[in-house]
Amino acid sequence: MARPVLEPHLFVIIGATGDLTERKLLPALARGTGGDQGPRPVVLGVARTTMDDAAFRDHARAALARAGVEDEAVAAWCDARIHYASLGDGDATGYAAVAERIRAVEAEHDLPGNRVFYLALPPGAFPGTIEALGEAGLAHGPGWTRLVIEKPFGRDLASARSLNALVHRHFDESQVYRIDHYLGKETVQNLLVFRFANPVFEDVWNRDRVSSVRITVAESLGVEDRASYYDRAGALRDMIQNHATQLMTLVAMEAPAAFDAAAIRAEKVKVLRSVTPLDTDDVVLGQYAAGEADGEPVPGYRDEPGVAPSSSTETYAALRLQVASWRWQGVPFYLRTGKRLKRRLTRIEVRFRRPPVEIFEPFQDACRLSPNVLVLTLQPDEGFDLGFQVKTPGEGVELASQRLRFRYAEAFAPLPDAYETLLRDVVQGDQTLFVHADEVEAAWRLYDPLLAGRPAPRPYPAGSWGPAEAHRLVGGDGDPWDEDSGRSG
Repeated sequence: MARPVLEPHLFVIIGATGDLTERKLLPALARGTGGDQGPRPVVLGVARTTMDDAAFRDHARAALARAGVEDEAVAAWCDARIHYASLGDGDATGYAAVAERIRAVEAEHDLPGNRVFYLALPPGAFPGTIEALGEAGLAHGPGWTRLVIEKPFGRDLASARSLNALVHRHFDESQVYRIDHYLGKETVQNLLVFRFANPVFEDVWNRDRVSSVRITVAESLGVEDRASYYDRAGALRDMIQNHATQLMTLVAMEAPAAFDAAAIRAEKVKVLRSVTPLDTDDVVLGQYAAGEADGEPVPGYRDEPGVAPSSSTETYAALRLQVASWRWQGVPFYLRTGKRLKRRLTRIEVRFRRPPVEIFEPFQDACRLSPNVLVLTLQPDEGFDLGFQVKTPGEGVELASQRLRFRYAEAFAPLPDAYETLLRDVVQGDQTLFVHADEVEAAWRLYDPLLAGRPAPRPYPAGSWGPAEAHRLVGGDGDPWDEDSGRSG
């Protein structure tokens, strides 16, 4: 069935000469629209750099070529539907000029005044930009207006509340799209379908059958060119408060009253408000030291360009959370993230309880029972695995772990990039995969005490799976916490 045709609109990228625009936004706009959805959007790039339309189009074509998105149709789109406006010093005069340029571009393309403003900017630039958009009269237009804000949304609870208050002075919450690109992944979206369209799993999705849930968001790269930001943020702010916690809410939430944004968000907020306060015994932080990545030596975090030599910023975090709800009481949720880990991996493991009576104990040497584990892999190699036990052929009783396996790449066409999905949802006005103001504040409320008194990070070699101390968090819950746990059941 054809997807709905997108309404004509102007897509305004503020921060148009930055890395996010080049690597993600322009390729997603080129790939994820057009065809049965109508023509590709009209784009207005906005930044402080002085250039004209022709120069920005050359810039866009080069970025698309690097991303492997280049053909005659894309080249024609760049030439006809991509424009540029300079902000100058970024003051009121600059935004007034941008507002005038927006009206001129809309008139040139006969657009109805529907606008998306995407803030492809460092977090420190959000408040000034939002204020300037409001003061320039751009918070509301002839058609609909939508504001897209990248994470992280605030540095703590106080700053998140302040930023929400500023946003709401100019924009209604229904206009605001706080983007977390992990939520745009097909496997994340399918988690809700997996749970609520398959009663065989939903019936065992509770404290009676589940022993624990493990969520891993692992990166093999270091800080790269983000050191100036990352050294002020760390793993807790950069990944745990948003990505990992959002995944936890989708696993733990109750069935929504309807499959729509308001109902889903309400259930996610209930989960966040049910998490018990964190204790220091529930947290292990780490910082990568020199090691190897892909067989090559790599520096430790403190030796990275732009990082303070005495930095105590954590590049790894492992936490044990408890959700005090009827469904999950007593079931630990383990969240883990880190940089310079052994490999890139995002995965959810739902580990089921062992049999209540061990009838295979007489055959213990040959019958080491592994728990049933449901593994949802978000990246790479997106799919699902369910581990189970079988008897091996031959005399005697010997057990082996096998798995039921599903991979998206084998069943469907290649999956769209998360940004393609999310940008399409913005234009369609679907907020289901975006984070509400209440969710942001509820998540910060969990981690604020930890940020105020977090333990010192423990060193771990680059290319490993983090500090050895992290394994004690799951010490009473079966297998060690490494890349093989849960693979075969």
